[in-house]
Amino acid sequence: MASFVWDLLFLLPSLLLVLLSVALHRPTVRCWTRSAVQAAAWRFWVTVCLILELPLHKNTRREGAKPIGWDISSGSAQASDGPRLICKHTALARYLLRHCGPLARSRLASWPRGDPHLQTMSSLLWGQQGDTLQFTRDHLLLRDGGIVALDWAVGTRLGEARRRWEGRKEQQSGGKSLGCFTPTPPVLLLIPQAWGGLTPHMKALCHQAMQQGFYVVVFHPRGTSSCPLTTARLTEFGDPADLEQAISYVHSRHPSSLLVAVSEGSGSGILLSYLGECGSSTHLTAAAAISPVLQGQLWFETVMPPVYRWGALFHRKLQLSRYTSSFRGVLDVDRALSCSSLKDFEETLFCPSVQLQPKSNSGLSSGSDSPQGLAPSVVWALGERAYPAKDWESYWERNEPLRDADEVAVPVLCICSSDDPLLPPTSTLPLPLFLSNPYFLLVLTDRGGHCGFTLEQTEEEKRTGGEQVEEGVWSHITVLEYFRVVADFLKGEQRDGGSWSVPLDENSTTGQRSWIRNVAPPRRRRAAMTRRPRPQNAEQMYEEADEGEFTWKRSYTR
Repeated sequence: MASFVWDLLFLLPSLLLVLLSVALHRPTVRCWTRSAVQAAAWRFWVTVCLILELPLHKNTRREGAKPIGWDISSGSAQASDGPRLICKHTALARYLLRHCGPLARSRLASWPRGDPHLQTMSSLLWGQQGDTLQFTRDHLLLRDGGIVALDWAVGTRLGEARRRWEGRKEQQSGGKSLGCFTPTPPVLLLIPQAWGGLTPHMKALCHQAMQQGFYVVVFHPRGTSSCPLTTARLTEFGDPADLEQAISYVHSRHPSSLLVAVSEGSGSGILLSYLGECGSSTHLTAAAAISPVLQGQLWFETVMPPVYRWGALFHRKLQLSRYTSSFRGVLDVDRALSCSSLKDFEETLFCPSVQLQPKSNSGLSSGSDSPQGLAPSVVWALGERAYPAKDWESYWERNEPLRDADEVAVPVLCICSSDDPLLPPTSTLPLPLFLSNPYFLLVLTDRGGHCGFTLEQTEEEKRTGGEQVEEGVWSHITVLEYFRVVADFLKGEQRDGGSWSVPLDENSTTGQRSWIRNVAPPRRRRAAMTRRPRPQNAEQMYEEADEGEFTWKRSYTR
């Protein structure tokens, strides 16, 4: 009898496992078990967020939560299906709604994959495309003697090369893509975060763009991402001088290719500043900003969760510590390395109370009669930026990303999420800008985190464990499709003899003529667009102002 009892005790775990497996085959039990596991996981995640002082968004666990749209008449937030496109009523906006599929169809992941903090950390710290990309670097010498780095994506591993060749055959058979592996592929310029470095989020975008036939180049500001620092100058948050020279260089290498740009997070500071300062003279045809910092001063003054704040500070201090001895004669390095907030760090670097003269043996370019060791001709070219800002307010007078927004002359798509943990609340977004300026378009989603926007898997994909049909993340798919639609729109306007059917100016080169015929309209001159019929569901997708039809004309004040 005793041996029988012992045998039964030994068999009891196996019997329980068998009963559990049989019970899990019943849909009711399986659904209850899944709910119980998710509830336990949610309680554990709430505890982790409380310990790490991470804010919990109200829509984090809401199934099927609807993005927030804005009603112009009442000025209040309203729920709507799909992403919300907020912009001025123009022909380009209507064309985007009809032909840019990701704007109308999105499958953003819900919790746990859609948690804003998990998406943010995933986009900044790890990813799947990190080891498959190969780059070759160009160092560009600037007017003031500084150096910026341009990383050209030259390929992926052999397995991806085969897929790329299959994609080429698909494009030749009638698929839609802006690249299309043409003799003059478009060039995609990527601008990382302000603190430098290529995140997994940008690597994934680079990987997907290469599969669609783009030339991809990554811009690295001076002193970041192993780019040598040869002058005692760091790039201010909204200083586009280096980016302007880099874009001119890229355009000179590919004069017959369409040139577009995408910024990530705080990298939007120099991209938006460049578009505003250059105006109609820019070489870009269109631009996009994923999770952009639209108001720089507000972003620096808003308290960021400790985990993200210390991570960003550590990255910036690590870069500064490489040149400690070189910068001691120009700024208070010890004070900068002891700062506990991004605002104090930025203010210490660019708003010193007492300007120090650079030492002759610092290892960087120096001079006795000019600020920061710059030659008189360079000081004249840089203007006020050759001198440190007097105070915090004057610093933002010349570095606010949208200070020259009325001069922007190309379409700019901004993709934002309501649960972004690194940016100020969506209530601070400059909505009047998007409702009045026809060149700015805002896509607002309810979920996505900071540069996350993970796609949700379908039930079949969850059951089979297969890959998603649409590779990458939703923001990448949307941005690349947006560039294709904008290029088609401009090309169609030229072909139809509308606003773009004007002769080139006398300064246009042969290469520019070929590029304009193939992809985009002539620059410098724009006439009124032809009015197109309005889609029936446009009321649900974007907000329109009460003004009349916009006339697409570039300004010439710059």
